[in-house]
Order: sequence, then C-alpha cells, then structure tokens
Amino acid sequence: MGQVGLAGAFAGLSLFNNATTVTFDPSVSSLLARTGEGALTTLGTTNAGGSIQSGCAINDIFYFAGSFSSIGNTSVSASNIASYTPSSGVFAALGSNGPNGPIYSLYCDVSTSQLWVGGYFTSPGSSVAIWDTKSNSWSAPPFKGFIGDGGEVFSITSNASENSLFFVGSFLTSFAANATALNNTNNPNIPYSPGATPFSSSLVPVPLEGAEILGQPSSSNAQFSNISNILCPAGPDGPGNTWLAANGNGAVITVNDFSSINAYGVRLGNTFQSGFGTTTFSVTSIPDNTVQTLSYVNLSTGQNMSCTTTCPLSTDSSILYQDFIFTAPVTLTGIQITLSGWTGEAPGLHMLQLLSSGAFASSNGNMKSCFSPNPSNTTSTGQWTTKNAVTDIPATLQTVLVSTVAVGTSPSQAPSFTWQPYVSASGQYDVYLVIPGCADFQDCPLRTSVQVTVFPGGGSQPWVSTVSQQVQSDTTTLVYSGPIVPSSTDFVTTVSMALANNPEGTGQDGQYELVAGNVALVLTSASVTSAAGSGSSGSNATSSSLHGFGFFEWPLSSSVSIDATGTIPNTSETSLDVISIDLYNALGATTSTTTSVTAVAQHPSGTVYLGGNFQLISGSTSGVSNIVAFKSGSFISLPDNGLNGPVTSFVLSGNELYVGGSFTDTNTASTQGKLNGVAIYDISSNSWKAMDAGVNGVVNSLALANGQIVVAGNFTETLNSSAAGVPAGGLATWNVSIGSWVNSGGFVVGNMTFIGNGTLPASGQEQTQFVAGNVRTMAEYGSSGLVMLSSGGSTGPLVTPMGVQLTSSIANVSSPATVTKRHPHVRRGPSAWISHLNIGTLFTRQSATSSALPPSPPAPAPAVLAGAFWTNVSTSHQVAIIGGNFSFSSSSTTSSAVAIYDPFTSSISALAGAQIDGVVRAVYVDQQQQLFVGASGLALYDLSAQQWDTSSMQPLQPSAGSSVVSDAVIVAGSFAQAGSVSCQAICLFDTTLNQWSPLGSGIQGDISSVSYAGNNQETLIAAGSITLSGGSTTNVAQYNFANSTWAAIGNSAEIPGPVTAVTVNNGNSSSIFAAGRTDDGSSPFMMFWNGVSWSSVGSSLQGTTNISQLVMVPLLNTHSANSIIESDRMLMISGALSDSSFGSASSVLFDGSSFIPYMATVTAQGALGSISSLFYSLANFSFTQQQFLATGIVILISIAIAAGVVFLLALIGILWTLLSRRDDRVAKYNASDDGDDDNSVQHRPSSLLEHINAATRTTILGAPGPLNMVGTEKDEAARKATIAEPDPFGPDGSNYLRAETPSDAVVGTMAAEEEFTRPAHARYSFDGTGEGELPLTAGLEVEVLDDRDTAWWYTRNPQTGQEGVVPAAYLY
Repeated sequence: MGQVGLAGAFAGLSLFNNATTVTFDPSVSSLLARTGEGALTTLGTTNAGGSIQSGCAINDIFYFAGSFSSIGNTSVSASNIASYTPSSGVFAALGSNGPNGPIYSLYCDVSTSQLWVGGYFTSPGSSVAIWDTKSNSWSAPPFKGFIGDGGEVFSITSNASENSLFFVGSFLTSFAANATALNNTNNPNIPYSPGATPFSSSLVPVPLEGAEILGQPSSSNAQFSNISNILCPAGPDGPGNTWLAANGNGAVITVNDFSSINAYGVRLGNTFQSGFGTTTFSVTSIPDNTVQTLSYVNLSTGQNMSCTTTCPLSTDSSILYQDFIFTAPVTLTGIQITLSGWTGEAPGLHMLQLLSSGAFASSNGNMKSCFSPNPSNTTSTGQWTTKNAVTDIPATLQTVLVSTVAVGTSPSQAPSFTWQPYVSASGQYDVYLVIPGCADFQDCPLRTSVQVTVFPGGGSQPWVSTVSQQVQSDTTTLVYSGPIVPSSTDFVTTVSMALANNPEGTGQDGQYELVAGNVALVLTSASVTSAAGSGSSGSNATSSSLHGFGFFEWPLSSSVSIDATGTIPNTSETSLDVISIDLYNALGATTSTTTSVTAVAQHPSGTVYLGGNFQLISGSTSGVSNIVAFKSGSFISLPDNGLNGPVTSFVLSGNELYVGGSFTDTNTASTQGKLNGVAIYDISSNSWKAMDAGVNGVVNSLALANGQIVVAGNFTETLNSSAAGVPAGGLATWNVSIGSWVNSGGFVVGNMTFIGNGTLPASGQEQTQFVAGNVRTMAEYGSSGLVMLSSGGSTGPLVTPMGVQLTSSIANVSSPATVTKRHPHVRRGPSAWISHLNIGTLFTRQSATSSALPPSPPAPAPAVLAGAFWTNVSTSHQVAIIGGNFSFSSSSTTSSAVAIYDPFTSSISALAGAQIDGVVRAVYVDQQQQLFVGASGLALYDLSAQQWDTSSMQPLQPSAGSSVVSDAVIVAGSFAQAGSVSCQAICLFDTTLNQWSPLGSGIQGDISSVSYAGNNQETLIAAGSITLSGGSTTNVAQYNFANSTWAAIGNSAEIPGPVTAVTVNNGNSSSIFAAGRTDDGSSPFMMFWNGVSWSSVGSSLQGTTNISQLVMVPLLNTHSANSIIESDRMLMISGALSDSSFGSASSVLFDGSSFIPYMATVTAQGALGSISSLFYSLANFSFTQQQFLATGIVILISIAIAAGVVFLLALIGILWTLLSRRDDRVAKYNASDDGDDDNSVQHRPSSLLEHINAATRTTILGAPGPLNMVGTEKDEAARKATIAEPDPFGPDGSNYLRAETPSDAVVGTMAAEEEFTRPAHARYSFDGTGEGELPLTAGLEVEVLDDRDTAWWYTRNPQTGQEGVVPAAYLY
C-alpha cells in the first residue's frame, strides 16, 4: 500500500490486532506508552481508585509511582510504586518495606542507579526514600526526611549542573544560626604534597593546553620527549608522563600563551627516573624578561624560604610536587624555566603548572584547569559579539565580547553577562573586573556604566556596585573583597554585569555598548569564617535556628548524614538553602497545609524558579503569588506579580520556562485571559507569552521531548488565539519551533495526571514517553478526520495523523434529509453557495417508484468527508485537498469546509478567495489542475490561477421540487436539465469544451456510488435507488459507453433495498460488491454479483451498521483464495460497522469468507466514529504489477455528496495515450499500411525498454473511445476532425509504440496535450542512450505525458522539446 488518505468523522483511530479490545474504566488509572510520533498504547491499569503521579527511567526500566495497590493487566500487587520493562512488557513491584503512603515525585539518578522517591509517608524515610536498583533495597535518605506543615514532597528535581537535588513541597526546615568556619584545607581535588601550602593549593592552575611549549634540548627517547605530557600528567612518573632533557645538557622550557595571564607562581614535580632529575632551576617571566623571586617551603624545617636564580627542587621521591610563589601576582604572557642543575644524565620534570592569582573566568571561552572537576563558565542574555583589544603587554591581544543596547532601555530588558569562575578552595579574595580601554577600540562615545553583582556564597550578602566603562586605557576595577566559598556540586560564585540603573553618557547614534572582559580573583588569605544564614531577611532567627519552608538542596556527592527533621547543622547548609529561609519569611513566617511549592527549576545562569500555591506577604516580593524567582541571593518577582492560580509543573527549554497549572492569567490580567492552564515565561525578555490561548482546564504535568512540550491534565480542548477550541481530551502538544498547538499523534479522553520521558532512545530514534491518568476513551492515533497510510509497518500500515487540528465549524450534519427549501430567486452558478452568496441547500428528490436512499451517517464537526491528491507544482509536494464539515486557522484567518493539507510540512492552507458556506462532500482534481468541489452545489476552482472559476460551467437546472446534485464530468442525481441540455438523472460535462451532454436515455432516482468495469473502464456501474427509462426499478445498473445504453444488473428483487456503496473487483463485471440498507431501513446488507446472480455475503452485520464505501485494496501478503475474492486483495468496507464477531469498527476487511476488523475510530466526545472514504493517488495501488485503477480510455472516480447523491468525476482527456497497448498481435502488422513511415519502425526484443519503437503517426490517433459517442452533435463534430483511422499495427502486451514526432503526439485527442500533462522532477540522472529514451539530469523538470505503465513513463523535456521514456522511479 502506498500513499493513501483515510477520511471520516473521527478524532482518534486505532488499528485492530489480535488482542482483546481494550475497554476503559475511568475509576482506575491507566498507564499508556507514547511513541516518538505520538501513537498511544495501553500498558496496564491500577486498582479502582488508584492514581499514577510520577515516573522516570533508569537504563531500560521505567519506574512509576502514585497511590495504588496493584498494576498491570494481570494485577501485579505493588504498593504505590512499580517498574515496567518495555522490552518484555513486564510489571514488577519494588521489593518490600517501601513507602507506606502516596508518592508524588520520582527522580532517577542514572549515575548511581538510585531512585529517589518523594511523597507523604513515614517509612522508610519521612516523605523521602531511596530505592537502590543494584541491591534491590529501600533506605531512608542520608538526611532522614522532612516533617512540618503537610510534611509532603511534591517534586524532586536536579539543579542545572545535575550534581545536587532540589526537594520542594509543604514541609518545614530549621538551620543552625551560629557562625562556623568555612573549609580552609588544601584543595581536595589536588593530590596532597608536603611541598604545598593551604594558600598555594588554593590557586587554580592556568590551563596551558592552547599555549606554545618548547623543551630544549629534548631527549631522543620518544617516551620522554613530549613536553606537553607534564602539564597535567595522566599517570605516575614514567613513560608518557615525564619529560627528560638530552643527556649531558641543561634545558630551557619556554611557555608562551600570547594572552594576558595573572599568575602567582609555578608548580614543579621532579622526575625520579633512574639516572635523571633536576636539582636547581630559575623562572623568568615573559615578555618583561624578569627573573622572578620565588618563595617556597623548606621541606626539612617547614620554614618559608626564597630564591631567585638557583632555586632548589627536591630529589625526594616522596615529594610529588613543590609550589613556588611569586612575591606578588604578576601579569605576563608566558614563562621560561631554566633547568640549570641535575643529577645523573640530564634534568627532567614530571609536572609543570602555572598557578593563577587565585581564580579566573574569561568572557571568550574557558578551558578546564588541571585537577579541577570543571572549567569556569559564562552565561549571557542578548546578543554579544567578539572584539580584539590591544593590551599593555607587547604582542598580546585580549579578546572581549561587546553588546549594544538602545539608549533608554531598562536594565531588565538590556543584555547581561555572568562569569562563573571555578574556585578551588575557600578563602579571602579580591575580585577584579578587567575593563579594556576605549581608546584602542575607538568606541568611547558608546561606552556607559554597568551594574556588577558578585554573589560569593557562604551566606554572605551579594555585592552590588556601579562601574564606569568609560575608561581610556585598560583598567582593573575591584568589585568585591571578602570571603568566597569553593565551587562545588551545589554552588558556584557568580559575577554578573548588566546595564546600570542610571547609565552614564549619551551613547552614539542612540546606542550604548557594554564590554565584557575577564574576571580575576586574587587570593589574599586561605582562612575565613562566615555567618550562616546572613542572607535571609525578616524575623526568623531564634537563639539557635533559622526556619525554612518548602525547599531543600542536597548535594549528590555528599557523604555526611544529618537529620533534616531536626536542626540542620550549618556545615551542611548550601548556598541555595537560604531560599527556604527567605520563602518562610516572605510568607510572613506563617504557613498552612494548603501552602506548597510544587515545581522548581534552575536556569544555567543560576536563577531558581519556584512554583506552587502560595501568596507572599512580606519583603520586596510582597503581593507575588504562585511563582517567584531567586536570583543573586534574593527573591525577585516575575512580571505582573506572578499568576492568578496555582502552579503544578515546570519545563525549562533554553530561555523559556513553560508553566502548567490552574491559572488563567497573570495577577494583573495583563494577557487578557490568554494564559489558560499553561504559559511561557521568557527569561531573556522578562515577559509572559501565551501558548495561543492555552487549554480549557487544569494542567497537571508537562514534559519536553522531540522539540515539543506535551501537556497532560483535566481538559477537553486546546484554545487557539481567538479562544476557539480544538478537541484535546487531556493530552495536548505544543511545537516549540513553530509556536503553536499541533496534533499529539494519539487520542485520549480523560483526566491525565502524568506525562514523562521514558528510556533513552537509540541513536537516530525519537524519545518515547509514558502517560497516565483516568482514561475514558483512547485511540492509538489522534487526528481530526484525516490520516495518511503507507506501507512499511511491521504489523500493519504506517499511520501518519494529520499534523494540524481542525475545529468545529459548519454544522453537525446528521442527515441530508433535513434540508431547507430553495428560495425562488437565487444567484445561478457554482458560486451561489460560496460564502456571502449563500443559498438554500438541496431540493427534495423527484418522486419516483424507486425507494429513497437511507440518510447519510452523522458527520459531526470536525469531519473530513472527501479528499483528493494533487501535486503542487510550486513545491513539487503531493498534497491532499480535503473537504468536509470543519474549520481551521491559517495565516491568522479562519477558513472552513475545504483545505489544502501538505503532509510533508504538516501545514494547512485555505483556497484563495471566498470560502465555502456548507458541508463539502466531494472534491476532485483533474489533469488541467481544476478542482471540483461539491457541497450543496458544484464549484470549480483553478488551482494554477488560485481563484474560483465561475464562468466555465453552466449550472444544473432543477425541475420543480427536484433534488440537484452535480459532478465534475459526469453528474448524477435527480434533475431535469444541465444548462441548456435536457437530460434527466445523469449528465456528462466535457471539461475541454465546457459542454453538458446526456448519458443515453438517462435515469431517475438517486445514485449513491459508482464504479467501473471493463479493461478500459468502458462500463459505468451506478448504484443507489434507480428508475430506468422504461419504468423498471433497480438498485444497481450499468451504462455501456459503446452503445449508450442502460441496463439493470441482475434481478432487482435479489437486492433487499437501496445501495449506499458499490465497487467492482479490478474491472471485472462479474465480480461486483454492493452494500446498503433494506427498504424498511431496519437492517444493513452486503451483496455479491458473480455475473449470474446476487448473493448475500454480510449476514452477520448488525442493525446499526452504515456502510459508506467499498473499495478493493491490495495485500502485502496473501490469503486463501476462494470463489469470491482473489488471494492478493481484500474488500475494504468503511463506515460505522457493527458485527457479532468483532463488535464495533469503522473499517473491516473481507476476504470472501469472513470479516477481519481493521480500524476503529472514536469522536472527540468518545462515541464511535466513522470512516467516510479512502482516497489515493493513482499510482499507489496495484494488483499483479498493474495500477489499482486502470488508466485506459477514461478515468472515472465516484465520491458521495450531500443528500445521498454523487459526483461521478471523470477525466476524458486521454482516449488512446502514449505507450498504449494494443489488442492485436504483432504478427498482424501489415507494413504496407504505414506507407513511407514503415522503415522507421524498429523492433527490439526482451524488456519493455527494448520494445520501444519509433511509432507511426497513428499511434495515438486510434479508434474512438467509448465516450466519443456520448456527447452532443456539436461535441461530435468538434472531435471528428481530430479522430484518425485505427492503427493497423496491433502489438500484444509486450510491444509499445510512441509518436514519431512530438507534434504527432498531440493531434486528434479529445483533450489537447496541455490538458493531461503534469510536471515532475528528476530524482536521479539518467543517460537515456537507448532508443526512445529521454536523458535526465538530477533536478530537471519534465512533463509527464503518460504514466500508465508502472515502470516507464513517457515524458517531454520542456526546454528542448525532446520526448522519450524514463524510469518511473527516477521521477517525483
């Protein structure tokens, strides 16, 4: 099966499988799997009253938790938490002695294979517990847990660095209020050596990986000749980790970094390789060429010593390294180390490092220092670009970043820059901001002043200062002096720069320029103390503790054990624990069980966002509710004082914070009610953004995957920008890149409580997810009335839901019998029912002796009732044109009833001009790119010109009280005449001459469906409730184009009632299927015509069945052949179907003996949906290597329309086309019949290509097709001039002829060449050297003249006029 569209009145669709149909009980919680494309599958359910609240994955196992006692289809006993293994489909409980109460949050620590659990329980910990997946055991957390207020943990989330956990909820904490000494020991990341001091070990080494390093002369031994190996040795002294000089020589090591470095000394480690070692050395700074005085520790006495030209280096192998410190920090670009004394053969070193003045951070990239766990970092907002600044050191450039901002911009809207220097150890530091001078930049008029904020940590208050950047020469400005705590898993010192509140200067051309240089931290002392909790505010402290609420941070690397249910010692307090203290104070030092923090997220800049159910009444954020930020040591309010309802969930994506909850707007209603349940906080612009207009209910959970935010909650619709609703029963998807709601892929109706990502996808695969909640109805695929089908699925077709959502619009059409009467004075023509030209719908049908057709099945909006594929020449995409009962938004406008959907881009667009006012039930595109649209009338749209054609087609003329139904080429229904042509019941419209003509003597009654029989589709099969010209009634009739006669098929008494659908099996007039309802409307039926009589094949169908369409479809695999249907195909029956064997379905397959349920659909309200039609591009279906719809003399396609009547859409342009096959044998060829052209015919054996001949000029001037005898005398006269005698050359099926010249190929057809060609492009190049072949180059646009053969198409190069055949697979 190739590209196929399936349309109907549904919101969700599922493929049947061998499993029992799943029924849903909304009193249980269902766990669903969601693929990367959004398809849903049921995994299992909890006990009645159970709920699932959270989940996460470790390796290949998904863990989920909530409040339940059993899970899975086999009811595995599990207390509140369980695991699911996707590879095996097995549910399992997690040991014994697990949490004894509900669980609200899970965090999966993949690095340690531990599962952190938060909720409301007392064992194994107090509202927090840990499951170790390796030992399969439960334990309390190292901090015991939490109590106070509700004592509940609602969320566990990692910080931005994923090295500590944030716990939020409704609980109280207490912190010790006394002062304590900060850690002043040696840097724990550096191996201990007696040759270092606490001060020197606190100095972060300068990364030298990018520097130029030379060691001369060097050893000839390759294992000891690489000087770079000693910068940060990967192993002990030895090969690959040590450098040796050449034997018998001293050595000079030169390090040139070519950038300004603030250095405080060097670290040298001697080599102890046998026969080698350094005894004395000196250090010279570059570029000033000064021999530096060094201080060091005498290893024998422990006293500080100094040296200059002959500094000693220990030869004791127990001394890993020694630190040699300059008398003061030195600004340099490199160093030269002279190894002047040695032992044995030559000097050497195992370690060489240049020590910084303390710590540092560059604005233009930072490398990791030796022994440091991570490099310094920077973050910024706004746009920053690089500039090179000349320093006061010769031959040195300093690269800085600059950003411009309009004069008058508020600091909150201006660009900002933050340095996060890696600090190896606590101590007393002076922090300097390096400001490059404006003279070298020649940008002095642009310069202004900035506000610099330093957050040192350790409970110290942030330092805020205003710094002028209007400096002529390079300047270092002190911005902080005091204690700084080391960088760790839970804290990093930050230096932030932003536009000053009152910037100095007037700028230039309305712009200021901000300059970000480097930050240097100069260590002045390695021993400091700090008062814990000094960053809090309000009346909180008692004599022994500080209270906190709702927030706690725990470093994942911590090895200590504390009791967080009591007083937390100050040594375990992190820099962010002040959040809980400040929150407690901002709440007025009073809380309740309804006050809670339910969501937390940390931006890489360090800002922490808290969401929940709270109102702040004290401090600078008084008046803020439900969401607040903690930045640079204090709370700050978000715009408009937060949100007007509780927050339940966060997702951080770049600089956008997605917020879910039960709010509708900000506290000041600044978005006019557009923040319904979901909102976006833009961190860069400090502003709220709407997600269209949100959803119409509460959001419980958010997740980010595959570039989409998936929203789960208790809602039924997403709301577009005009607040119009699109069905979304508890699950909705927001596309981050395009900023709009899109199809979620699956369909569910219920109160969804959780959405989360599953196990990590394989390379190139999309992220899968898990969804949970109280489900009332679910379908595997969600789509508002249209899905695309293609082959390739492992167990069935690949289903691609429509990527956009349709909405309700026109009317919920239950039956076309409920129509309005036509006004006696109306506008004629197809435009009469277009928007603003609205007329009544359909007339009542003519009275006849035949029975009335049963009413059409309901089509509640949004519903797609018809479709057709069309290749859009502007994009070369094959798009679907759909019609039905729906509306949609495109380009800020709302359109309805008909649309162009591009499945390649998942985009939808409207037809230009006026919009349809009514329900469209038929669409068809002919080869002249004319779109025929059928609703309560017939309209013609020119797809090339993108406009309605209101002049080419005369309107149908009804008789009094009759019903009117029109079609693109053949029109069937009950009417008196078409234009000026008198014809009843059925007419033919010639799209070339724009003329109507009758089909034989005509019929009366109603036609619901048509199909075609014969090798060249020379017989029309019409079904419905029909009265023939002689007065006899039938439900299935045939029209023979050759003799223009109508006849009943079989005994009409054998069919029990009007027929609603008919199909012919591959053109075989002795294999016809018809379906409908009995005359009294009580029962459905399906009949089979075997060429002799009708017999019932659908006796098991139940009374509620309505069949909309029958179509033969090919199979990838075969079934057992029988006398009714061949083994390579099946009959696809679509509609709203019910059967005792399979229950309810929307589409079933019939193999000639039994029904096989294929698809089931549901509406947005959870009721049984229906499938109205399957439509396709002609090349997609095949039986035995032939096209499913044979392209012979005429292509006729039927589509049902309003009031139970039908458009019989026919393309009449091609009678005998290029590459046509003849019925006679080659042996019958008479060379004399071709005259002078005989010698041009060349026959080549074997394949199709080898049988392409230089055709005679009569190839396409063959015998008239059957439709030549259908038209009026005027039509006949117009055609006679172009019809030639039959071609005497009659090849068999393996012989093909082509026109001798391009001009011959267009003479004499009923439709001129341009009326049936279509554009295509070459996918690959093709040499075209064979006879009759056309060469191609990749990307070349060609015109397809004939595409009936599945392997080779006849084409023309419009640039050269050359024609020939090409491989069909080479075109698209």
